[in-house]
Amino acid sequence: MKRSLLLVLCALLPACALFRRPPRPVHAPPQEVAAAGLSFPTEPLALEGSVTVTGPLFVAMQLAMEDFLPWDARPHKGATPSEECLYKRESYDMIAAPGTDGVVYVQIWPRPGTCEMGMGPILDLGANYIIDTKTWRILAVTR
Repeated sequence: MKRSLLLVLCALLPACALFRRPPRPVHAPPQEVAAAGLSFPTEPLALEGSVTVTGPLFVAMQLAMEDFLPWDARPHKGATPSEECLYKRESYDMIAAPGTDGVVYVQIWPRPGTCEMGMGPILDLGANYIIDTKTWRILAVTR
């Protein structure tokens, strides 16, 4: 009986490796921040040049990006530098607009000037999403 239970546990243990958690953000050491002379401003952040995103818009954008380019997506073996570029979230721009009844429209497109494929800018690699902010589901997507 004990041997059977042990065999079952040993067989299931490697399956735990398949359930990876999203990576945690990397924090710089305090010494590095101090050496760079960075500190929080004492005044509120200036509106000029800043962007304010409401909670529901932020979550809708995050949900769309996770569907469009999951955090654990990796380029195929032998990918070119341009193809590898397409797997970086910072290679894309987004816009979100609230609709009616808790719907948010999200558009994602390649950032101009990045990931050039040798034939000019990439125009057909974006996506459009309709997100329901009441149930946090993707209602529709076009790619």
